[in-house]
Amino acid sequence: MQYIETEIKGVWVIEPKVFEDARGYFMETYRQEDFDSHVGPTVFVQDNESRSSYGVVRGLHYQKGEWSQAKLVRVLQGRVLDVAVDLRRSSATFGKYVAVELSAENKRQLFISRGFAHGFAVLSDTAVFAYKVDNKYMPSAEAGIRFDDPDIGVDWPIAKEDMLLSEKDKKAVSLKEAEVF
Repeated sequence: MQYIETEIKGVWVIEPKVFEDARGYFMETYRQEDFDSHVGPTVFVQDNESRSSYGVVRGLHYQKGEWSQAKLVRVLQGRVLDVAVDLRRSSATFGKYVAVELSAENKRQLFISRGFAHGFAVLSDTAVFAYKVDNKYMPSAEAGIRFDDPDIGVDWPIAKEDMLLSEKDKKAVSLKEAEVF
C-alpha cells in the first residue's frame, strides 16, 4: 500500500496494491503493522457501514473530548466526496479541509486522525461506505458543524437543492459556535 499524507497533518490517503485479472481482483485493505509504521499506532475497535443514495450529505460529524475518534474510511460501492475538517485549535490548518473522492473503482482509503470533523457527499446513484474507528460511539459526545459553514467553505459537488440532509445536520452549529479540540 502507498501512504500519502495530505496537506493537513493527520489525514492520509491510502492506495492499495490491486492484483487484477480476468477473474476479478484481490487487494489487502489493512495490515496493522504496515499501518502503524506509516501513520502511527492505532487500535481500531469498531467497524461501521452505511448505504446512501445520490445527493445524501452526511456531516460534518465528530465526537468531543475523550470520545474523539480516528477513522479509516473507504467506499465499497459507488462514489463519494469525503471531507475532513481540522478542528485542532492549535493547528496551523485549523478550519481547513481536505476533500478526496473515494470510490469502489479507485479503492482509495482515507485516514482521519482524532481532532477532525468528517463528512461525505454521495456522487453515484448509491454508495456503500465502510469505516473503522478507534473509539466507541458515545451519543452524549456527538457533535456536528454545518456542512455549508462559510468559514470552512467546503466545495460540495452537488447543488444545494439536490442535497439530502438529516434534521440533525440541518441544525448543526457553525465552526465559530462549535466545541473544538
